[in-house]
Amino acid sequence: MKRQVEAMMPTDWGMFRMIAYADSETEKMPHVAMVSKDLDVSQPVLVRMHSECLTGDLFHSQRCDCGEQLDAAMQLAMRENGIVVYLRQEGRGIGIINKLHAYNLQDKGLDTVDANVALGLEVDSRDYQVAVEIMQDLGINKIHLLTNNPLKIQAIENSPIEVVSRIPLIIPAKDGNRNYLKTKEKQMGHLFNV
Repeated sequence: MKRQVEAMMPTDWGMFRMIAYADSETEKMPHVAMVSKDLDVSQPVLVRMHSECLTGDLFHSQRCDCGEQLDAAMQLAMRENGIVVYLRQEGRGIGIINKLHAYNLQDKGLDTVDANVALGLEVDSRDYQVAVEIMQDLGINKIHLLTNNPLKIQAIENSPIEVVSRIPLIIPAKDGNRNYLKTKEKQMGHLFNV
């Protein structure tokens, strides 16, 4: 995987440098780094590793907190001269079709973990090595990691990049996602208190 192309991207949060990473320039769904225009890699960098969530990020689904997390992360990245690494691993790595199958099982009473298991899928099959490679390409050695997910912390701690601090990214629960958030906390070890 390598840097394919970059362009300046004005957004609601401010001006970012958008960089696409893929094995080939013909890749239709590359990973993306949204890099603050004032990034300073001589200091620890605020980093959010955000896995794609089409339903939450784009359609503002109330089943999860993903879209709100992305919005908050973009605001913080602009304010703190950080980056958001947008990883193309929809639905904790199961893809949108399986994610919708899992939603149907959740509507029948299963939680997000049990729905994946019932479909014969991993609870969480995401890989954060790509994010490590992107940070290394950008010259980032030390980070303030914006996450509630212990797997993300572990992935970076097992890399050459130093986690200087973990910054929680807590979005208040809503009626539509309270059980989802409780499941993430109780069964997946996410670091917040619903």
